Amino acid sequence: MLTISVVNELLKTKDYDVIVVGGGGAGISCAIRAHDEGAKVLLVEAADRVGGSTRLSGGVFYAAGTSVQDEAGVVDSSDAMVNYYSALNQHRVQPALVRALAENAAPTLEWLISLGVSFPASDLYVGGVDGVARSHKPTGLGEAIVERLDAALSDRAIDVALKTRVEELLTDENGDVIGIRADEDLVHSNAVVVATGGFGNNRYYLDKYYPDATKAGRATWCISADTCVGDGLVLGQQVEAAIEGHNRGLLLVSPGFQRHLESRVPSWLIYVNRKGRRFVNEKAPYAVMSGVVASQDGGSCFAFFDEESRLQGDVEELNRPNWEASMVAEAAQKGNIARADSIEELAITMGIRASTLKNTIEEYNGFCDAGVDKSFFKIGELRHIKTPPFYCVEMRPEIIALTSTGLLIDSEAQVRSVDNLPIRGLFAAGEVTGGVMGERYVGSGNAVANAITFGRIAGASAARYCAS
Repeated sequence: MLTISVVNELLKTKDYDVIVVGGGGAGISCAIRAHDEGAKVLLVEAADRVGGSTRLSGGVFYAAGTSVQDEAGVVDSSDAMVNYYSALNQHRVQPALVRALAENAAPTLEWLISLGVSFPASDLYVGGVDGVARSHKPTGLGEAIVERLDAALSDRAIDVALKTRVEELLTDENGDVIGIRADEDLVHSNAVVVATGGFGNNRYYLDKYYPDATKAGRATWCISADTCVGDGLVLGQQVEAAIEGHNRGLLLVSPGFQRHLESRVPSWLIYVNRKGRRFVNEKAPYAVMSGVVASQDGGSCFAFFDEESRLQGDVEELNRPNWEASMVAEAAQKGNIARADSIEELAITMGIRASTLKNTIEEYNGFCDAGVDKSFFKIGELRHIKTPPFYCVEMRPEIIALTSTGLLIDSEAQVRSVDNLPIRGLFAAGEVTGGVMGERYVGSGNAVANAITFGRIAGASAARYCAS
């Protein structure tokens, strides 16, 4: 393991061809690709091990036209992915970046498979709203991806510095990036790739760049690695990099009484707004749910269920810790979930139009009798809301899963300046970048695909830059 030191006091000497700042999925993939393209590489990571947010993720990878899809009989293409990606975001994304992601995601997935990551065809699923199965779930989740990437990293002559935070980009008299400073140590290179992740753990940057993430009123929390505090934004702005994608990211809707990550809620919940009406299929993909909930009056909604559903919650669906019977009882005892013997009383307590709510629940109970949700066509077991006590909890978009404001890059992952010029010697990939991810998360695996795919693009581009 390398410890950064001042190995060169003459600024003319280049210690490395490429320095990669950040050792998550984007950074490791970048370092491997740059090395394989012939570059001498240093990978610098602030944590005590590599993996970043990718290690903590489900590892799902969003791609079109893959061998896994072929095996599952899914006909798909990068063109179809581009069209869906652009349409869902109302074309408020950078077309060249979307095209680069769509065309390179499938080859990147095949590369991961070649490293030993398993993506069973049986685990391929529809993770977006267009009905196409593009979400590839790996055996072993994000941890397995990082294990294989780390093994590939260890097999190569790539220097790795852990527990090292980069504080400054070095530039020459022309403004070209020529290295990094970590504490008082300088390390020089021909190119630097910033892959430091997002800023979900930095309240100042959330207020500035992703204000929607702080609207919940309760204590928001972030599922990213602890090191994701916006270092890349700091480094980029030192060299006048452009910032793209204001107020973009992904929030997950949560009841807020437990810090458990759940992307889907049990099928027996119903969501109503302050008018007392259902407004969404409660099983809609998490990729769009936060936006739908945020659009309601007050930017939130209310989940209703009854005592029978609470008692059966433990056995109805797996991995729903927020909704286990004991958890709900404890939250109700603490006052974090409202509980009453009548729907009308609950409505008054929560500030919901009582007469409308009563009618909404009666209609829903009729759907339960028929076995079909005739309003929103929710798939799953429909349960009556008849047995008191009744429960209600406010649901808000408040779990920060992703921040998508970041350094503007082009399709070769080179960072652009505020004057829209390429910054020589500077590249970026993953969550630290802006312009790839739009206002709507296209589906499960969008973030992991972005990180690893553009990590490889950045590695190749940085190596070519060094050779030019």
